[in-house]
Amino acid sequence: MKLKILAVIPARGGSKGLPQKNIRPLAGKPLIAYSIEAALKSKYVDKTVVSTEDEEIAKIAKKYRAEIIKRPEELARDDSPTVEVVLHAINWLEEAGEHYNIIVLLEPTSPLREVEDIDKSIEILLNNKKARAIVGIAKLEAMHPEFNVVLNKEGFIRKWTDGSANFRVLRRQELDDVYFFEGSVYVSYVDTLKQKRTFYHELTLGYVVPRSKSLEVDEIYDLIAAEAIIKKREKLAEQNFHIKRYNKTCRKRAKTRGNK
Repeated sequence: MKLKILAVIPARGGSKGLPQKNIRPLAGKPLIAYSIEAALKSKYVDKTVVSTEDEEIAKIAKKYRAEIIKRPEELARDDSPTVEVVLHAINWLEEAGEHYNIIVLLEPTSPLREVEDIDKSIEILLNNKKARAIVGIAKLEAMHPEFNVVLNKEGFIRKWTDGSANFRVLRRQELDDVYFFEGSVYVSYVDTLKQKRTFYHELTLGYVVPRSKSLEVDEIYDLIAAEAIIKKREKLAEQNFHIKRYNKTCRKRAKTRGNK
């Protein structure tokens, strides 16, 4: 039996840190468009919906071919848990007669995520008979916990782990890899999400996302950084296209000369 997969993109209109964050222009497109386009390109996702209470966001999402689920105001507050928004979308569709086996949560604040990340995370989950969910994680580098300290009441630095002054100078090569939840992709079996009401539990796998994709847009500086990365990607893609075309032309010419 083919599993049906739903992608939900939550996008409320009341962001205070960066007003109308989800539809801010980013390299020629609204921020939310990157998540919609990635979901629509997935070879596994059957339906892509945007959950929002905001008419302007809904209008833009429709333009990029997402379906809209009207989010109730009580789920559009600053303290509204994202998982409740996802469960509302699932229940809304089930009441309309649409049932899904797997849910993919795509936060619109992760524009550097690519369709390959969605498809690979789904494949990893499906190929692991024990797992019930998978979430994006990225490796801590400069922010590794071993480099973190706290200040005591007198202003002296202490290790954050145990409050001691037992500092050792460690090279990064000596440290165990530590990861953080980077927020670009969450996948779960629907029945498990309904039961646990979280993507994070003992049967959750980690999908390792490279640092270059793990940027999350929360403030204006993130938006500026994301635009720079996107433009650099586009430039590299264009260069690679011309290199491939040049190499193809050279091979054709060489073959022609060889036939003479």
